[in-house]
Amino acid sequence: MNINATLLAQTIMFVLFVWFCMKFVWTPIVAALDARKKQIADGLADAERAKQDLELASKRSAEILREAKEKAGEIVANGEKRASEIVEEAKGQAKLEGDRIIAGAKAEIDQEVFRAKEQLRTQVSAIALAGAGKILGREIDAKAHNDLLDKLVAEI
Repeated sequence: MNINATLLAQTIMFVLFVWFCMKFVWTPIVAALDARKKQIADGLADAERAKQDLELASKRSAEILREAKEKAGEIVANGEKRASEIVEEAKGQAKLEGDRIIAGAKAEIDQEVFRAKEQLRTQVSAIALAGAGKILGREIDAKAHNDLLDKLVAEI
């Protein structure tokens, strides 16, 4: 074996190997590396966008929370205002009801006073007739002197 022929054969085989690798192995490896590089770049860009979206969502949620607190405060204030209005309305209705009850009681008292006066007038006139009958020594006919008794009751 000749060293030159071996060296020449090895060089030819190496060139064929390099050509084969460049043609069939290197191209898919480079394509896979490029695809992986693009996928990593897209992933990093998506992560950056997600980070920005997270910041925006955080700011928006803080804004929504602030608005919700304001609305809750307004609702509580309106509820307290409505509660005080209801209390004042109830007080007014209670006062009106009390005034109505007092007026009814006064009217009832007036009626009772009137009945008592009428009863008293009747009793006074009966006592007056009995007294007059004893003084005169005879009995006075109440039917005959009914007009006289009516005038006496009216004067009393």
